[in-house]
Order: sequence, then C-alpha cells, then structure tokens
Amino acid sequence: MSSPHTLEHYNPPPDTGLSLLYQDDYLLVVDKPAGLLSVPGRGEARQDCLIQRVQRRVPDALIVHRLDMGTSGILLLARGEAMQRTLSMAFAGRQLHKRYEAIVCGQLQPASGDIHLPLITDWPNRPRQIVDHAIGKPSHTGYQVLAYDAERDVSRVSLTPHTGRTHQLRVHMQALGHPILGDGLYATPEGLAAAPRLLLHACQLGLPHPVSGEWLQLDCPAPF
Repeated sequence: MSSPHTLEHYNPPPDTGLSLLYQDDYLLVVDKPAGLLSVPGRGEARQDCLIQRVQRRVPDALIVHRLDMGTSGILLLARGEAMQRTLSMAFAGRQLHKRYEAIVCGQLQPASGDIHLPLITDWPNRPRQIVDHAIGKPSHTGYQVLAYDAERDVSRVSLTPHTGRTHQLRVHMQALGHPILGDGLYATPEGLAAAPRLLLHACQLGLPHPVSGEWLQLDCPAPF
C-alpha cells in the first residue's frame, strides 16, 4: 500500500511564486517547498517541479543538486551551463557546507556523533536505499541533538552530510532507530502518521562564490 507521502500520490503545492534567498548573475538560491520535485518525474502528471517553476522566471537557471520531493529548504541553481559545471565540480570536491534540521522519533544517545554506514539502492524496492556493509558506498553523516520533547518523545536534530548519497540522512536516522517523522519510505507507521510531511529541511548552505571567491552563507529556518 502506497503512502500519500510518496510519488504515487504526487500532488505538488500550488505555485505561489519563488521564495528567493539569493540571486546574482551567476547563481541563485531558492527555498524549495515540501512536496515538490526538484526535477521532472516520469509521466505527464509529474512534470511540475522546482526547476520548471524557476525557469519560467529565470530562463537560464539550471539544476546543480537535488532535494528529495518531501524535503524543503535551500536549493542552489546555476545560471548557464558553464556555471553549472563549475558548481557541480564544487559539489563533487566537497567545497560546500550543508546542514539540515529534522524531527526524529525518540531520544538520541549520545546527543552528538558521526554515522558511518555504507549505503546502496535496494533494487527490488526502488527508490529505497539500505545499509550494506559488503558492497554499499561509504556514507558519513554528523548529527547533533538540538532539543528533546519528552511529551512527544521526539528530537530535533541538526544533520551534516559529509557525503551525498541518495536518501542518506533518512536511512542513517532509520538505521540508528530514530527515523524522521513523516517519512513515507523509512518511518514506522506511527512515525509516518505523526507528521503531514517529511520533517527534513535544508537550513544552511555555505560555499565560496564561484567568481569572487568570497564565502557565501545562506540560512533558511525550518518551517516546523
């Protein structure tokens, strides 16, 4: 049985205009709403996506990286193909700092740490990813508990991905026994029912500006 949090039930939020965090002649940064694909999906019903909405207003914008459909927050876009290549190389060279916030089930102990669990696609159950110590790709996430709500038994955590595997933060939290609330692929039924959306938000991005070299840091508080 599919979940309303998954792509089978794609119902993108209405286009109310761009939430623009930064723009110059070389790049732009937007706040992607939860429930919107970063790029078109398969089939006519899944063509509405962030890059198409952006290109209607900034025609030379090109995707550099993606956020999962359910994840909200900071998304970096290049202006033109040359800048897309430059920024893609910066991502590949890990020159960018990214931080996320999430609400997860339970209380994490210890309150901070590093997760090193190799990940690979669970091919019979795509797009799910799984931990596989034999053939998984190295994956590293740092976490820090920001607050614990004892009444609800949930924690607000800061997550720093040091690698960029598909669903990395979601699978790493699940593997620790603390799945992200509202996660249609990895949460328990109770965790899925506890939130109307995936409670994962890209809240901070830092990078050297590809032309000036100056450090550019953008913040976007979590809406939950």
